[in-house]
Amino acid sequence: MNDDTILGRIAALVEREHELRGHRVASVHERPEHDELQAVEIELDQCWDLLRQRRAKREFGGDAEEALPRSASVVERYWQ
Repeated sequence: MNDDTILGRIAALVEREHELRGHRVASVHERPEHDELQAVEIELDQCWDLLRQRRAKREFGGDAEEALPRSASVVERYWQ
């Protein structure tokens, strides 16, 4: 996966997040929409984390292809 692919996925996830938060505000508290929004938020965190890893590896002379996606449990604990 390259940076452009990751950025494209981020853009699609952000668009979906906005749909869930904006167009369906009333229904976002319903279980399926709530679960989807939560999944989108987690995948966005994973994509941003992967992109940051790739950029850091390049900046310090490493191979960006060695960056690996981290699990949801790892990226979701960054803020704790």
